[in-house]
Amino acid sequence: MTRAPVALSAYAIAARAASPFANRFLDWRARRGKEDVERRGERLGVAGVARPEGPLVWVHGASVGECMSLLPLVDRLRAGGTHVLMTSGTVTSATLMAKRLPPGAIHQYAPLDSPVFAQRFLAHWRPALALFAESELWPNLLAQTKRSGAALMLVNARMSERSFQRWRRAPSIIRSLLDNVDLVMAQSDEDAFRYGALGAPQVLNCGNLKFDTPPPPADAIKLAAMSASVAGRPVWFAASTHPGEDEYILAAHRRIAERLPDIITIIAPRHPDRGADIMEMARMDGLSATLRSRGGLPTRETALYVADTLGEMGLFLRLSPVAFIGATLVDRGGHSPIEAAKLGVAILHGPHVRNNADSYAALDRGGGALLVAGAEDIAREVTALVGDVGRLRAMGGRAYAAVEDLSGATERIAHAIAPFMPKRAEAAR
Repeated sequence: MTRAPVALSAYAIAARAASPFANRFLDWRARRGKEDVERRGERLGVAGVARPEGPLVWVHGASVGECMSLLPLVDRLRAGGTHVLMTSGTVTSATLMAKRLPPGAIHQYAPLDSPVFAQRFLAHWRPALALFAESELWPNLLAQTKRSGAALMLVNARMSERSFQRWRRAPSIIRSLLDNVDLVMAQSDEDAFRYGALGAPQVLNCGNLKFDTPPPPADAIKLAAMSASVAGRPVWFAASTHPGEDEYILAAHRRIAERLPDIITIIAPRHPDRGADIMEMARMDGLSATLRSRGGLPTRETALYVADTLGEMGLFLRLSPVAFIGATLVDRGGHSPIEAAKLGVAILHGPHVRNNADSYAALDRGGGALLVAGAEDIAREVTALVGDVGRLRAMGGRAYAAVEDLSGATERIAHAIAPFMPKRAEAAR
């Protein structure tokens, strides 16, 4: 037996042995707000709802970004009459999918990576086809899914240079993992090359599903109320910020206000529970702030509006013609700018964009986004843009055009998976 199967077998044995202690692990995560206590059974492979009759496709994304990118494909599958099970691993993604999944699609939490939980999960759901998004290479889930008889594919697959170099130091392990996968549908030529070099048996470059994601929705009544509350004032938006970026946003606001005293800054922390911390920062800076979660709308005195809620990104992007995208001034890889671009919003971003490098490259190249290095840059660009409506609209239009030019992955993926679709798989069982 080669070293790789020994390592993977040891991992499976350890995971099986640890299964009786899973509740303690989930308790620990729950205390940190990372687990849904009422749906704990799903993490142990116990289904929360009945399986619908007929063929079913299982689609899995780790968290919010992956799940959002999968929505166009889920919509396509449901439109064709296929039952779809969507799984993810975070509370935030579950909350969002409850609002965004099309009728008839089911959300469950993904089981922990134990043979015990994976087998229990698969025995109930019996998927004919499993599509794992991006870089979800859980050894036991992969092995048990393949063993169940389901076709297994990686969709919207990505492989960073860092991960590629790491896996090259364990070639037999990654090859054993990829032997479970029938097809890898990569986001780019670079991702396709890396998966192929690591031993994936079949690889296609289908493009990035994120470019097919529809704009985030907004409640019309809420949008009307917010629009009325900021009417006549210049607005800009800092989306999905992380600790270390909030300080830049507050400093930029002070500088902008020197030229535009009526400016209102909307800031949406990536993790809404940080809203109170940002409020305290604003207070210490002498800024009047309002917290969205407490039900307040901006008043004429509000300088900083803290959007500490989930599922309202579309609302705030529609209010602001220019947005800074977070995780780009701190080294967190950069959140996706595509939702903002889809709504024709001019985009500002820092240098740390490795997680969405292709998106930012297209936007920068097309003139829909600008690179900023800190508070001074943000203040200068926001002040210039909101003071020049023609330039602002042109930049937003270029942002929209840049992402539209890169769309089409859903169609290419649908064509690639057609031979594996459930009707054929079910008939073979």
